[in-house]
Amino acid sequence: MNNTNTLYIGKGDKPVHLALKYANRHGLIAGATGTGKTVTLQILAEGFSSHGVPVFMADVKGDLSGISQAGESKDFLEKRAADIELEHYQYHANPVVFWDLYGESGHPIRTTVIEVGPVLLAQLLELNDTQEGVLQATFKIAEDQQLPLLDLKDLRSLLNYIDDNRAELTGEYGNFSPASIGAIQRRLLVLEEQGGDNFFGEPAFNIQEFFRTTYDGKGFINVLAANKLMLQPKLYSIFLLWMLTELFKELPEVGDPEKPKLVFFFDEAHLLFDDAPKSLLDRIEQVVRLIRSKGVGIYFVTQSPSDIPDDVLGQLGNRFQHALRAYTPKDRKSVKAAAQSFRENPAFETTQVITELGVGEALVSTLDEKGVPNIVERTLIRPPASRLGPATDEERQKMLQNSPIAGRYETAVDRESAHEMLQARAEVIKTNNAKEAQALAAEKPAIKSKSSSGGRSRQGVLETMAKSVVRSMGSSVGRSIVKNLLGSFFKSR
Repeated sequence: MNNTNTLYIGKGDKPVHLALKYANRHGLIAGATGTGKTVTLQILAEGFSSHGVPVFMADVKGDLSGISQAGESKDFLEKRAADIELEHYQYHANPVVFWDLYGESGHPIRTTVIEVGPVLLAQLLELNDTQEGVLQATFKIAEDQQLPLLDLKDLRSLLNYIDDNRAELTGEYGNFSPASIGAIQRRLLVLEEQGGDNFFGEPAFNIQEFFRTTYDGKGFINVLAANKLMLQPKLYSIFLLWMLTELFKELPEVGDPEKPKLVFFFDEAHLLFDDAPKSLLDRIEQVVRLIRSKGVGIYFVTQSPSDIPDDVLGQLGNRFQHALRAYTPKDRKSVKAAAQSFRENPAFETTQVITELGVGEALVSTLDEKGVPNIVERTLIRPPASRLGPATDEERQKMLQNSPIAGRYETAVDRESAHEMLQARAEVIKTNNAKEAQALAAEKPAIKSKSSSGGRSRQGVLETMAKSVVRSMGSSVGRSIVKNLLGSFFKSR
């Protein structure tokens, strides 16, 4: 294991390193498609792992899984190593744990509805303010009535219960309009169809799994299979933000440790910020600003620095800028903004060099021994020791079978929670209502007085007979006779 206190990044006019002590000051890997961002991410992950620092990264395109396999000698890799005077360049695999929200290409990751909370869930469901208020009240009812919200069916059942009992609940929790409840239910169905139900449930993921190291002290690289997840960008961004929030909640304050506790790479980072409301942006900025004191470094990977809000961008101390294109006025503005974010190097014009960088080259600025940004260097990035390109399905399956957490999360558990408890409550009410109805029926007396059982019955018979006679006689004379007969009979009574 490498015992130095820096990562070797590459070489320009001089060697470029990243100080482990300041790796938790976050970073940015930016550049146009095909300029080498993935390789930069790969060599950083390898370096952190070799120094005993666990890593998490999302494999958006499916090609980062090759970090689990030893690289193969190729002429262009050997030439790159010689050009930057990389001594003892050797190919090796890295310790990797594969994860997948869908449980197909890695161990499943689940969490509960209550752990995600109403704020992130409202953002995931794209609710308006009124609907978010209803969701907030729903979570409060779940807490007050001790109804655990573990999966999506728990939340749907509770919403149905609220809809059925709006009159009783409105006084304490505010108005629940059927339209808002219906809108939330429809969004939940859409989320379920998109595979979101795989994410909510138990056994819930333990965030401490990410801090695993090998017996010889290397940090595991946790690779999230995100090629399918990327088809649902809202779920992808909320999932990663939830993970950061969990890390922030769980980890103790450590200040600036000699090396990070965990490094978190956030690929396609622009998805986190696109169309996000201010409340969510404020939360992201707060987590990024404070989580470094927990020993966690966050590295955003995106095409342009302009994809990142200024309040977040200002927190990113280590920067790796690959080539940007300047075809349009907007592109030229992005190039200028990226150049201005660096401490100038008098040897070249930064704005011009950004558009001239070759594949595998980057403008790199890391923090020096005092935590101050170094002068930007035009850097040829070191070649990776692991494979360029994806692992095969057979290799991935072998890694999963030999994983240190094999079998821990694969089988879903559906214990009693809000859905089952509300069903049981409804059955009790139904049974009690049936018993009450039977009791009322048994208590109702048969109203039979002496007159009704005697005179009224004879009166009924005589009336029936009289009506029959009238129908049969069909004349005014007959009706008169019957009337006199009945009159005589009742007078005699």
